[in-house]
Amino acid sequence: MDETKHPQKPGYETSDVNVWAVGKFLVALIAITVVSLVLLLGLVKFFQSREDTSVANKVEPRKIFPQPQLQQTPVVDLQAIRVEEDQYLTSYTWVDQKKGVVKIPIDRAIDVLAQRGLPARAQSGMQGAASNVSIPTESGLGQKQAVEGDAPPPAAEMKSVVGPNKGQPEQVNTKEVQKK
Repeated sequence: MDETKHPQKPGYETSDVNVWAVGKFLVALIAITVVSLVLLLGLVKFFQSREDTSVANKVEPRKIFPQPQLQQTPVVDLQAIRVEEDQYLTSYTWVDQKKGVVKIPIDRAIDVLAQRGLPARAQSGMQGAASNVSIPTESGLGQKQAVEGDAPPPAAEMKSVVGPNKGQPEQVNTKEVQKK
């Protein structure tokens, strides 16, 4: 029966933490940290004094490095570009003075487009997708065949106006504009 009896052990640790060992560790850690900081500050002072006494050539990147170079003032450059763009988008200028083509401000162009509407072609019996049919051949796409009733208007009825293609004239049928 003595074998079945176990000595009674408490359910917690009976010895305390070795305060003396923990204290020595903390003191050593603080001392090492202070010594490291002092050495680091001494090293920084050494390099600063060495830099001040040496006669170093000042490097000017604009003279040494080839083009393209980094921007010196990117924020100021971007502001200047935006001012240029705003002035371009909000001013009147001649595109071709001989032909009477003028670039107008974008706000005015939107108003004119809203007032006049987008140009449209008159649709005959067939829809626009089948108006210009290309017949392929063995060696290429072939020639375009005009569909019946879809002949272009005579040149006398055509008028040149400025289109949305950056000042390039586009042909508009004057009869179609009058129908609207």
